[in-house]
Amino acid sequence: MNTFLFGIYPYIALSVLFLGSIARYDRDPFTWKTSSSQLLRQRHFAIASILFHVGVLVIFVGHVVGLLTPIWVFDMLHVSHGAKQILAIVAGGIAGVMATIGGGMLLYRRWTDQRIRLTSSFADIAILVLLLAQLLLGLGTVPVSWQHSDGHEMVKFMTWAQMIWTFQPGAADYVAGAALVFKLHILLGLTIFLLVPFTRLVHIASGIFAPLRYLLLRPGYQIVRSRRSSKLPERSAADINKGRIAAAKRPSAAE
Repeated sequence: MNTFLFGIYPYIALSVLFLGSIARYDRDPFTWKTSSSQLLRQRHFAIASILFHVGVLVIFVGHVVGLLTPIWVFDMLHVSHGAKQILAIVAGGIAGVMATIGGGMLLYRRWTDQRIRLTSSFADIAILVLLLAQLLLGLGTVPVSWQHSDGHEMVKFMTWAQMIWTFQPGAADYVAGAALVFKLHILLGLTIFLLVPFTRLVHIASGIFAPLRYLLLRPGYQIVRSRRSSKLPERSAADINKGRIAAAKRPSAAE
C-alpha cells in the first residue's frame, strides 16, 4: 500500500493534473475562471482574499523550492539542513496561519451569504474545505518538524519528491517511516492536484501561462472558436445591405 500511495499515486495525480487541464482548456476555455463573488458582497472580501492568496502563494513557492532544489545546492550555499528546517517552520507557519484565517473567512462568507451560496457549486465549496483541511494538516506538521530540527526528516521528503519528479524507482521507501500527519498532508496535496482540472483551481495556471501566451504567441487579439456543428448559410450582398439599412433606421438609445 505504501508503494501505491507514495510511489504510483503521485504519477496518477500529476498526469490527471496536466492532461486534464489541457483537455479542459481545449474543450471549455470559457469555464477557465474563478467565478469571483466579489460583486455580490465586498465586505471582508479584500482582507480575506489577500490573507488566503498571499499565504498560499508563499507556501506553494516554499514547497517547490524546498522540495525540488537539489540538496547539493544548499550544501554549496553553506545552508545547513537545520537552518533550512527552521526557516521552513517559521515562514511556513506564519504563511499557514495567514492562509487558514483568510480561507476560513472566505468559506464562512460563501456558506452563510445566501446570494453567494446560491451561485456557488458543490465543487466551489468542497475544494475550499479541502484546502483548509490541507492547511490545518500543514500546521499540524510544525510541532513534529520542530522535534526534528536537525533537518534529517526534511531531507527524506526532498529525496522522495526529487525521485518522483525524475522518475526514479523506490521513492516510496523514503516516506515509509514518516509520521502519519506528514503522510496525510502528502496524500491530500496529491488529491488536490488531481482535482484541479475539475474545479476553479485551474485559474492558478492562468497567472503563469496567460501573460506568456498573449505576449509571445497571440499579442493583441483573442481567438474565439464556435461549437456550431454546421456552417451558417451564406448571405448575398443584397441581404447584407438590407440588414445595414434596417439597422440604420432603428432608433438609437439616445433617442
